[in-house]
Amino acid sequence: MKTVWAKDFDIHTNEDITEKLFGLFDYLKTIDEEKTVIFDKGTYFLDSEKCKKYTLHITNTVGDNEFSKDETPHINAVPFYFGGIDNIIFDGGDSIFVIDGKVTNIAMENCKNITLKNIEIRHAHPDMHELKVVRRGIFSIDFEIDEDTQYEFINGKAYLFGKDYRYAIDNKANSSWWIGLIRKATPNKIKRVNHPLFSALKIKDLGNRKIRVTYPNTSRFNQGDCYYLFDVRRQFAGIFVNKCENVRLENIKQRFNYSLALVAQDSENITVENVEFAPEKGSARKMASVADFIQICMCRGDVSIKNSYFDGAGDDSLNVHGVHFKITNIDENHLTVRFMHPQTHGYNPLRVGDTIAYINSDTLLEEGTAVIEKSILVNEYDIKLTVSNTDNAKVDNVIENTSACPNLEFENNKMTRIITRGLLITTRGRVKVKNNHFVSTTMSGILLSDDAKSWYESGMCKDVTIQGNTFDYCGQTPILIKPENRLYSGAVHKNIKLIGNTFKKYKGYSISAKDTDSITLKDNKFSCKSIKTKNCSNTILR
Repeated sequence: MKTVWAKDFDIHTNEDITEKLFGLFDYLKTIDEEKTVIFDKGTYFLDSEKCKKYTLHITNTVGDNEFSKDETPHINAVPFYFGGIDNIIFDGGDSIFVIDGKVTNIAMENCKNITLKNIEIRHAHPDMHELKVVRRGIFSIDFEIDEDTQYEFINGKAYLFGKDYRYAIDNKANSSWWIGLIRKATPNKIKRVNHPLFSALKIKDLGNRKIRVTYPNTSRFNQGDCYYLFDVRRQFAGIFVNKCENVRLENIKQRFNYSLALVAQDSENITVENVEFAPEKGSARKMASVADFIQICMCRGDVSIKNSYFDGAGDDSLNVHGVHFKITNIDENHLTVRFMHPQTHGYNPLRVGDTIAYINSDTLLEEGTAVIEKSILVNEYDIKLTVSNTDNAKVDNVIENTSACPNLEFENNKMTRIITRGLLITTRGRVKVKNNHFVSTTMSGILLSDDAKSWYESGMCKDVTIQGNTFDYCGQTPILIKPENRLYSGAVHKNIKLIGNTFKKYKGYSISAKDTDSITLKDNKFSCKSIKTKNCSNTILR
């Protein structure tokens, strides 16, 4: 094991280290043996303008049609880029890394046996802004802007700005519906609402970080409520893992992300232990991510997420899924399949030797299987396959790569202020969700989905155990089992076990399931109705 000290590359605390990292990473690429990189404990600074840039097609992030004319799609500034570096432990020494500007914090591509640990990442003046209601009048509201936000008035118009962004505070005020709102009366709950400046007639600078906004009506506002403004485009990621094997993230803290906090795609064996995706203590911000905290897409092997804390997501806390590729052409034993959602494309997770299932896009049921013999990414959206047979393939139906359905263990985690769902799970692998605390989700705590018409996120669940979890507050059905099939022709999901869970503060059914076979309920505690089912067979209540 070789030990590499960051300070030997002139990397020192309380300095900008962006360009000095280039030499460190170039050196690491020359070492094939096992190695540990260690940073002296302290605070380091990074600048987006000095970072190297990479083309990254990151699943579930910004689509091609969302880029402006002056932007090159999918270009990411990355301060920590691990490309092809194997057998490494990267130890941040419990240091804080402060990034100024919009970046993908860390990217790993084509790596094996890589551990990142003891790192805290913060952003200087991030594009996440709190407007707190400090006074409510009949026709006006006084907002206080958080201390970390930079703003200015020019010719009577207010602008928010930081490195890599600048826009009017009322930008898209009449069309934004994704804005975060935390009510003073319910500080652990967050929900999506219209822009706080929707229908505003006038904005006035009061000084001392306060603005007065005039409205025709102010009934939707309450003193003490906090609104969160941000760019919803999902243009970057916190940590991006692509085509990697045996990745471990340990004691990682991310205080803000410009998209998803962690994305793993087309990778195998991911371990997440003792991470904290949450605003730093004392921060005015109560949101730590513009979108999901974790996306696991088209991965393999085992995914383990344990002993972690997730606070303030702009979408789900965790989404584990595959991709339903639409069949667009069949020619003998050749298939052309296509990425259908604009936010997921540009990579090829269909490997030679993988087994694919032919899925009816209306029923979501399997109609046949084949083995991939050749796989070519033709362009960002289309993949041409040679397969062992096309006997049950049909144009406009979809395929699922059943070799890319990971097992999932999600244990001893806590989630609060999640703006949509806690967990969205669609994988054939073995799933265990145990001993977690769902403090607050605006939608369901757990959703077992599957669709081939909208997000095209596959696939069916075949072995799911949800045990020992506590659901304090869910804005919608705490456990929702709802495949998005258009036609019922048999059960989509199977073998769902719900054991020893506690359901609190929900007025409807705690569990709702459709088109599912073999649901077992045992030793659960309900403060309301237990389960509602439709087209479900072999449901056992104990």
